[in-house]
Amino acid sequence: MPSKVYSAAIVGLDAQIIEVEAEVSFGLRNFEIVGLPDKAVEESKERISAAIKSSSLKSPGHQPWRTLINLAPADLKKEGSFYDLPIAMAFLVASNQLRFNPEEKIFIGELALDGRLRPVRGVLSFVLLAKNKGIREIILPKENIPEASLISLLGQKDLAPAQNLSFDKPKLIGAENLKEVVAYLENRKEIRSPQIRFEDYIQEPEYPVDLGWVKGQEYAKRALEISAAGSHHLLMQGPPGAGKSLLAKALPSILPPLSPEEILEITKIYSIAGFLPKEKPLINFRPFRSPHHSVSEVALIGGGNPPRPGEITLAHRGVLFLDEFPEFHRDVLESLRQPIEEGEITILRSRHSLRLPANFTLLAAANPCPCGYLNDPEKNCQCQSSQIQKYRRKLSGPLMDRVDLFIGVPQLKYEKLIASDPEHSSAKIRRKIEKARQVQKERFLNDNLAKIKILTNSEMNLPQIKKYCQVELKSENLLRKAVDSGQLSARGYHRVLKVARTIADLENSEKILPEHLAESLMYRLREANN
Repeated sequence: MPSKVYSAAIVGLDAQIIEVEAEVSFGLRNFEIVGLPDKAVEESKERISAAIKSSSLKSPGHQPWRTLINLAPADLKKEGSFYDLPIAMAFLVASNQLRFNPEEKIFIGELALDGRLRPVRGVLSFVLLAKNKGIREIILPKENIPEASLISLLGQKDLAPAQNLSFDKPKLIGAENLKEVVAYLENRKEIRSPQIRFEDYIQEPEYPVDLGWVKGQEYAKRALEISAAGSHHLLMQGPPGAGKSLLAKALPSILPPLSPEEILEITKIYSIAGFLPKEKPLINFRPFRSPHHSVSEVALIGGGNPPRPGEITLAHRGVLFLDEFPEFHRDVLESLRQPIEEGEITILRSRHSLRLPANFTLLAAANPCPCGYLNDPEKNCQCQSSQIQKYRRKLSGPLMDRVDLFIGVPQLKYEKLIASDPEHSSAKIRRKIEKARQVQKERFLNDNLAKIKILTNSEMNLPQIKKYCQVELKSENLLRKAVDSGQLSARGYHRVLKVARTIADLENSEKILPEHLAESLMYRLREANN
């Protein structure tokens, strides 16, 4: 009689139930796996045979048996090594070496040749699947238990450790080897999951730069404050050594903490990408990704075979910092246009269609020309006009139209370099930004016009802009002049209103006042800020 156990496959950032069927019959020794397996699944035959033999059980590779394994649904490509354990379980049942009720159980794990269970990636998605499908038990490697236990902590509305962490979740069975799994299923051994506290997971964010350490540059600091408050995209332009990279590294220190939903979302991304730290498998601070300008398009936006999350997805709910912005390949920069606009990326391949979240804040830094000293009052530019045009041509109009804030970062005088700036310490600015983010959260919490969940002003669509970004007559005249003079496109007009709404939130103002709109327009006029 064929046997059947259950496992799961990663599809994008989510998991899907996989049925692992096994049929064993006497005949010419053969071990076949069907159901669109990749190379890793094909090679599992040798690992599974050796692991079963090492566990003192009859192995398919050492008996006169014809073994057929089917992974259903057959039209979904099966990738990775976490099918080792469910295939071994299905075989042991089909060969009458093990009896148990496979219903409401999921098996996940890679087998070593000696029968040990090795950890796998994407466990958080498997546990979420089990919870949503009402599956009672997940049997997985013991090393994956800390990550799998996150669901009980992050299922709470409040992550305070003093709260009762009871949560409707599947039972986690962390086994060290195949022999231990068999003993548990035969009720010869009890496996208890360790007690996990929230304090065991929390990581204190380490900020390399405090905003108060950056001397001068009050104009740039104000732009960073607005960018952080509303998650607006920002381009800094200035000569080498003016402090653009230092300002960028200070941005994480003023970003607000993550909500429980955001923690779960980001941790799931990093789990699937295989970037979770083993000791504390929880991402509780906003990502800051800074890829080199030689990065490929696939590495930036995601893709490959099989498709993997790129830098823009790893920067979800955080910051993507692109230093030396015009040095990136043009096709790489142009690929950012759709994710900036939509907050997600859809990757289409011949066999795959994958949608990944990419709601990040773009922070870019650039020199005004290849040598960096165009229009500098102290140094002469050494570039030819053709070099400058070629350098700037990489930053296309459609891409620049999607940036909210443009600022110039000039060289500092000696007096500014030695002056202290306690008013712009990160802790002080972060408190202001947290209040502004809370205002935005409450504003969009019960918004019936939004088809998707909105957390910041930069995510507003036209219905929200019309509802929450109404301006006075004096402000309308300012906007009319900017649009009629050709300084603002239709997209730029809406982005100016979003930034003005954020400035009003920082000032704790219910209405967008003319001074808020004037400041927003000042950051938008790119040529003036150059």
